[in-house]
Amino acid sequence: MEDSYVETKVEALEGNRAKVTITLDAKDVDARIKNTYKEFANKYNFPGFRKGKAPRPIIDNALGKDAVRASVADEVVNGLSPIAIDEKGLFPISKPEFAEEPGLVEDGKEYSYTFTIECKPEVELDSYEPVEIELPGEEATDEEVEDQIEHFREHYFTFKDAPANTKVKVDSELTIAMKSTDDKGEAIESLSTEERPYTMGAGLLPEEFEEKLVGLKKGQTAEFDLDMPANPPVLLRALKDKTEKIHFDVEVKAVRKKILPEVTDEWVKETLGFENVEELRTRLAESLTAQKKSMLPGLKERACLNKLIERMDVEVPAAMAEAAEANLLQELFQQLQASGMSFDAYLQQMGLKAENFKDDIKLQAADNVKQDLALDAWARHFDMQVSDADVTMEFVKSGVEDPAALEEDWRKNGQLHMVREGVLRTKAVTDLMDKAVVTEVQPKAADEKPAKKTAKKAAKADDAE
Repeated sequence: MEDSYVETKVEALEGNRAKVTITLDAKDVDARIKNTYKEFANKYNFPGFRKGKAPRPIIDNALGKDAVRASVADEVVNGLSPIAIDEKGLFPISKPEFAEEPGLVEDGKEYSYTFTIECKPEVELDSYEPVEIELPGEEATDEEVEDQIEHFREHYFTFKDAPANTKVKVDSELTIAMKSTDDKGEAIESLSTEERPYTMGAGLLPEEFEEKLVGLKKGQTAEFDLDMPANPPVLLRALKDKTEKIHFDVEVKAVRKKILPEVTDEWVKETLGFENVEELRTRLAESLTAQKKSMLPGLKERACLNKLIERMDVEVPAAMAEAAEANLLQELFQQLQASGMSFDAYLQQMGLKAENFKDDIKLQAADNVKQDLALDAWARHFDMQVSDADVTMEFVKSGVEDPAALEEDWRKNGQLHMVREGVLRTKAVTDLMDKAVVTEVQPKAADEKPAKKTAKKAAKADDAE
């Protein structure tokens, strides 16, 4: 280390806090003061003196007698603190807090200052035995293949009109005619049509609209007014802030029945491009098996981590929870921006309200912190270590042009502990997965109703499905 401060003392305090005292020797203080005077002499213009030639008294008189000493003190505190924290193996989760403002440096005297930081807690697990998990097998099952074929049938359906006495239900497919006017009695062209298909329960119009249609038969009508919702569904978004009420006059032209195609060699060849049903099944089985093999490592990791955090009982530090929340939100909004989807559209797609989303993000952030702390405990119990070579390799793998320079920047900024932490957790999760006792289970049947997704689950890919 180039910086030659004399020592760093660390005193453990209650509540996962640490008191850090850093002392810089007098020789180093003098050298920094001398260098700063040279920098100021070259940086500023002092009347009567060439660049770099102004003596100390002139600089002190022009900039203030404490300007250089204050500059050196700031440089020491801001530069040495993160490096000292890093080299002492501390993992801060808060910024340094100073009970007293660090003083100014003085010629010929050592310089010392003290601060406290909140550190990541060290937790213990109830057990360090291998976790026991359940996973689906790698090979596609007949049930999974049949489920995929059903998806094809659902995609290539056709409709035919149901009998005239068929009543509209909450999940019916309809053909409707509709006239709509705003609160001024003016026609709303976008909501007026002589005939259009309409799917009940698709969220195109408010639930109150569909409630007025339930029970109607072909040829029957409904006339009603609806208040403009605060969060309009798809077909009403363009009308937001343009009208407070909408008057609807709707006629059920037909209730339609969905007709699924029969899976025959002829249909498979004409529609899907396979020679026959047997080839379709074979290709689907191969594709599903490949997908499952690519997904299983992620499924296994999450299953192992979920089992591991059951072995700990810890209150997540607020600072770590807030940081985890910020990371989740940043990742989500980056994904939405890349896909061109608005946040409101995302909430609607997931069937969520903003307040529920916030609560679920908090829960997921807490789980992520617990997983990290549990992996730290696992690594500590099995005495896993991260070498300097491990850290360097992470910068090499980053693909930057000069990994050595980037590593040095991180060292100067006191950030290498984050790299070590990540490498250690990777080693821990690999060990956890290698030791796991896995029981193979059958996948969920196609006709089972999955539980309603929460934002916590939606924030990640639903790999299990």
